[in-house]
Amino acid sequence: MENIAHIKKSDDGNFEVQTLVDHFNGTAQLAAAFAAEFSNSDWGQILGLWHDLGKYSNEFQDYIKKNSGFEEDDQKVAKTDHTSAGAILAKELFPPPYWQTLAYCISGHHAGLLNYLPEIGISGDLSARLQKVRLLHGIKSIIPENLLNTCNLTPPAGKPIHPTQVHLWVRMLFSCLVDADFLDTEQFMNPVLHAQRRDHATFHDLNKLLSNHMTKLAAGAPPTKVNQIRQRVLADCLTAAKLPPGFFSLTVPTGGGKTLASIAWALQHATSFGKKRIIVGIPYTSIITQTARIYRDIFGNSNVLEHHSNLDDSLSTQERKLAAENWDVPIVITTNVQLFESLFSNRTSQCRKLHNLVNSVIILDEAQMLPVGFLKPVLSVLQSLVDLFGVSVLISTATQPVLTGRIGGTGKNSFDGIPKEKIREVCSDINELSKDLQRVELNMPDELNQSVDWQEIANELIRFEQVLCVVNTRKQCRTLFELMPPGTIHLSRMMCSAHLTETIDLIKQKLAENQPVRIISTQLIEAGVDIDFPVVYRALAGMDSIAQCAGRCNREGKLNANGRLGYTKVFIPPQGAPPGLLRKGADTTKEMIAVSKDQNINWLSPESYTAYFHNLFSKADQFDQGDIEGTLWNDAHQMKFQFATAARDFKLIDDKGARSIIVGFKEGNDLIQLLKRKGPAPWLMRKLQRFTVSVSERDFLDLMKYRMIEDLHGCCIQADPHLYDHTRGLVLNNEWIEEIFIL
Repeated sequence: MENIAHIKKSDDGNFEVQTLVDHFNGTAQLAAAFAAEFSNSDWGQILGLWHDLGKYSNEFQDYIKKNSGFEEDDQKVAKTDHTSAGAILAKELFPPPYWQTLAYCISGHHAGLLNYLPEIGISGDLSARLQKVRLLHGIKSIIPENLLNTCNLTPPAGKPIHPTQVHLWVRMLFSCLVDADFLDTEQFMNPVLHAQRRDHATFHDLNKLLSNHMTKLAAGAPPTKVNQIRQRVLADCLTAAKLPPGFFSLTVPTGGGKTLASIAWALQHATSFGKKRIIVGIPYTSIITQTARIYRDIFGNSNVLEHHSNLDDSLSTQERKLAAENWDVPIVITTNVQLFESLFSNRTSQCRKLHNLVNSVIILDEAQMLPVGFLKPVLSVLQSLVDLFGVSVLISTATQPVLTGRIGGTGKNSFDGIPKEKIREVCSDINELSKDLQRVELNMPDELNQSVDWQEIANELIRFEQVLCVVNTRKQCRTLFELMPPGTIHLSRMMCSAHLTETIDLIKQKLAENQPVRIISTQLIEAGVDIDFPVVYRALAGMDSIAQCAGRCNREGKLNANGRLGYTKVFIPPQGAPPGLLRKGADTTKEMIAVSKDQNINWLSPESYTAYFHNLFSKADQFDQGDIEGTLWNDAHQMKFQFATAARDFKLIDDKGARSIIVGFKEGNDLIQLLKRKGPAPWLMRKLQRFTVSVSERDFLDLMKYRMIEDLHGCCIQADPHLYDHTRGLVLNNEWIEEIFIL
C-alpha cells in the first residue's frame, strides 16, 4: 500500500485514504498559486512537497492506521514528529539563507513559527529540531526520488529586500503553506464543508452596488453645506483612486463622510489595479459594528466579513466562520489588534490569512489610534506590505498623526517613519476643507491650573436637554454620572459589549426623535460613533481626543442653517488623566494652550494636529516596546529569528493582570445557565464574548473574596445579582458591599 497522509471513515463504515503523494501535490499546487502573488511560486511548490515528509516514517504510518481504526489494534500509538524531516532536508540540500526559510515554515506548519534559539518559558526551537537528523535519515531511502530534486529558487518577493522586511516575507510563505495544507486536507476529510467556500462578487459588481447606493443617498439628502462637502470629498476619492498603488492619506474632518468615501476610493482603486480584497482596520469594536452594518446593507452579507472577538454570534454562519479562517472574502472589517498582531504572530491560526493581504487594499480608519508604543514596527510592516507585497494603504482620520520624517525628535528612541513623498493626500485642499466644515465653537479653559469640581460640571450639563460629556477614566465617569438627574445615560467599558451596543442604539434613537438625552461617557464614544449633539463637554485630554469629541458636536451642521455653531467646552477635571500616554497627551495640550494665549489659533485645523503629534511623540518613552528590533531585525542577515518571542511581546493591548468576568446582562443570564448545564461548548463561548467585562487583578480578587463571582468550567461568572447594574454596568470600588448592607 502507498504511504498515507490522511484517513477518514465513510458513512457506510468503509475507510478512505489520501496518499502522501496526493496530499503533497495538492498542497504544493495551492501553496505555489498563493506564493505566485508575490513572485515566489517555486518556494510555495517546494514547501508543499516537503512539509509532511516525516509521514513516510514507519512510526507515523503505524500511528495513523492504528489510531484511526484502519488497522485494528487495542493499543493506541503516540503521536510522532513529522514536521522536522523536511526542515532537515532543506538544510542538507540548500545553502543559507534559503534552507532557514524553508526550515522555519516546514517545522512550524502545525506548532507555529519557532524561535531559532531556545528561550526560557517558550517551548521548542528550530536549532533543537535540526538536531533530529535520524528522522530524515530513517526515511530518506523511501522518499520518491523526484521529491528530492532541488531548483534555483527566486529572490524573496522577486526584488531586493531589507533586513527589517525578511521576517514578514518568511511569514507570508508560512501563511501560503499553512492555508494550502488546511484547504487540501479539508477537501479530502470534509468535502461538504469545503464546498461551502465559494466565490464572491467581483469588485466591479460591488462598485455598481455602491454607486447605486450613493445615488439614492444623494437624491434623498437635503442640500446642506455638509452634504455638498461630502460630495466633494467623494469626488476627490474617486479621482485619487486612479493614482498608482502605495500610501495614501484621507484627511477629512469628522462628519465629512469618510466611511463611505474611503470604501468608494478602495473599490475604485481595487478595480483599477486588480487588487484582491479590501481590509478595513478599526481601533474599537463599537466602530466596527457600525461600519460593518453599513457595508452589509450595501454589499450583502456574503461579501463582508466582520472579524473580531465580540462579534454577535447571530452573524456567525458556517460560511462566515470559514471566511474568518483565511479572510477569503472581498471586504474584511477587523480590529487593529487582529490585523497587526497577526502580522507579528507565530501561530498557524493567525498567520493562515496573511497571504490574502498580498495585492490588497488596507484602510486604517481612525489612524490617530495607532499604538504609539509599537509605532516603529507597525510603520515598518506597513512599508513592507507596500514595497514587497503590492498593498495600497489608506491612512484615514480627521486628526492625522505624524507618520513621516523623523519621529520622536532626535534621541536614540527616535526613528524614521514613512518617507514623506510616499504618502499622497486624497483630498485636494485639506486646509480649505477644514474651514468649510467648521461647525463647532471650541472653548479651551482659561485657567490651566484650576480644576472644576464634578458638581459644578453636573450643574452645567443639567442646563442642556441634549448634551454629551466625555471624561478620562471609568471612575470619573461613574462619579459624574451619580451627580446627574435620572434618565442620564452612562457609557464605559464597565458595561459588556452587548450592553454598550444596545445603549448606543438607544442614544441614536433618542437623537433621531429629538428627545432629551444626556450622556456621561469615557472616550469609547469619541471616535467613529455616528452621533450628533448640539453641546459636548470634554475633560482635558490629548488634542486628538478633543477634536474627535468635537466631531460628535453639530456633526450634520444642522445648527449652521440658523447661523449657529455647536458648542464644545474643554474643562480641567478634579483628577488628571491617568499616567502614561493619556497624561502625556493632556500635558501636551496644556502646553499648546499656554503658548497660544495671545494668538488666534484654529484648534481644529490640520496644522494644529501636526504640531500636537510632533510634541506628543517627542515625549514618548518607547516606539518599540515589544523589542521587535531585537527579536526579528538584528539577526535577519543570519536568519536567526525569535518568532515566538516576538509574537508574545507584540501585544497592542496590555492585558497583563486583566481578568474577564461573564455577566448576566439580559440574555447573558440565560447563557450563564446554559454554561452551567452544558459546559463550555465553542458556540456558547462565542456568544458569551459579548457579555464579558475586564477588571484588574486586584478587583478580581476582591470580587472572589466576597463571592460576587465564581469559577465555572474555567470561566469567571457573575454569582451575585448586585454585581451588574443594567444602567452602569459592573459595580466596583466596594459599592456592591454598601448595597448588600442597605438591602
